[in-house]
Amino acid sequence: MCRNIKPLYNFEPPTTDDEIRAAAIQFVRKISGFTKFSTANENAFEIAVKEITESSKKLLESLSTTAPPKNREIEQAKAKERNRKRFGIVK
Repeated sequence: MCRNIKPLYNFEPPTTDDEIRAAAIQFVRKISGFTKFSTANENAFEIAVKEITESSKKLLESLSTTAPPKNREIEQAKAKERNRKRFGIVK
């Protein structure tokens, strides 16, 4: 599950709140071991996602770098090429 969490820092355009929340959901799913929560655990899940989303947003806003922002399409193409090599996918 966690390998679906992508780096979110230093992109142009900047990371959206939806992307940060999606990463938080993946993180909570991974550490809890649940992909779906029962009604009894739904509140705890939502609280955890909210807190991790807020913490992640604060972290991303406080980081600084001298590196130029990364391009999402270029990074996605690099990831596809890595996966192609890793899994032997022939195009």
